[in-house]
Amino acid sequence: MRILYGVVGEGMGHATRSRVVLEHLTKNHDVHIVVSGRARDYLAKRFENVHNIWGFTLNYEGNSVKKWQSVLQNLKGAVTGFPQNVKKYFEIVDDFKPDVVISDFESFSYLFARNHFIPCISVDNMQIINRCKHEQELIGPHEDQFELTRSLVKAKLPGAFHYLITTFFHPPVRKERTTLVPSILRPEIIAAKSEPGEHLLVYQTMTSNTALIEELRKSGIECRIYGFKRDITTDVREGNLIFKPFSEAGFIDDLRTARGVVGGGGYTLMSEAVYLRKPMLSVPIGGQFEQVLNALYLEKLNYGMHAKALDGPVLGEFLERVDGCAKSLESFKQEGNSVLLSKLDALLRDAASLGKWDETTVS
Repeated sequence: MRILYGVVGEGMGHATRSRVVLEHLTKNHDVHIVVSGRARDYLAKRFENVHNIWGFTLNYEGNSVKKWQSVLQNLKGAVTGFPQNVKKYFEIVDDFKPDVVISDFESFSYLFARNHFIPCISVDNMQIINRCKHEQELIGPHEDQFELTRSLVKAKLPGAFHYLITTFFHPPVRKERTTLVPSILRPEIIAAKSEPGEHLLVYQTMTSNTALIEELRKSGIECRIYGFKRDITTDVREGNLIFKPFSEAGFIDDLRTARGVVGGGGYTLMSEAVYLRKPMLSVPIGGQFEQVLNALYLEKLNYGMHAKALDGPVLGEFLERVDGCAKSLESFKQEGNSVLLSKLDALLRDAASLGKWDETTVS
């Protein structure tokens, strides 16, 4: 089967999760990948037929999205980006002719599918915002952000053949052609053995978020920090803080032996922390409700704690709650990626048997 696979390039979480699915698919199918941003280099090192396209990006300051700067940044990028995408579109039409499209919240591949009446399967965590029902008690204080984000997510991939939503929390499904499946995990995470430790693993990629670093410094607890100092090649110790260079093996080792995790509300790290039963203090990026929703469910399940900002009292409360959260996490179970991959295989067979997909209902 010929499959066009689209990966959104904002952040690396989509790329690392898509890698797992792509390793499965490329064993038996002819797969071409369209991807933007840093994710392109990551996937190009691991797969053939990786095509670079232009995609939207976000601009950050502190722990928030700079909305106006993001708009200007994307308008500037579109000047050269759109012509590049049009060129790539016609190359795929002429040379590849896919049977099925899979999109990880990526628009180029989805639009290609709709324009050519090809079934598109959505595989991501974002669609949970629109396609599931969430308790008013949970989202009530964030009603405006929720409704805005839901409308944006709904408009992203409407009328797909099926939606596979990866998740560690399970609100009721409210729309047809929707299946909740366990989180996509890297094989290295599945192989990791969780052990108790005393340090905190901190993941912070926004170098402007100095307030977080100062609060961690004041705590006196050993904090192993990834992503903040991007130019280092060896560990840099500053008192109780150890700044670490990027290392997948090192990161996973520090994660599996951590007492707890401090990070944003991004789904990839959160799902890995839950799988390894590590309590997490989640401080979502301002302006990204998807991260807020992840953190709200994390706290609802008592797998960790949600905070709008990190200060001394918040960190102290988290440390007091770590043992209780670890107890709650003991009941969490997931059998690797088997459920997702078997369901995806079945959907590919169903999609291939259909031929043309002419669903026009926006849902």
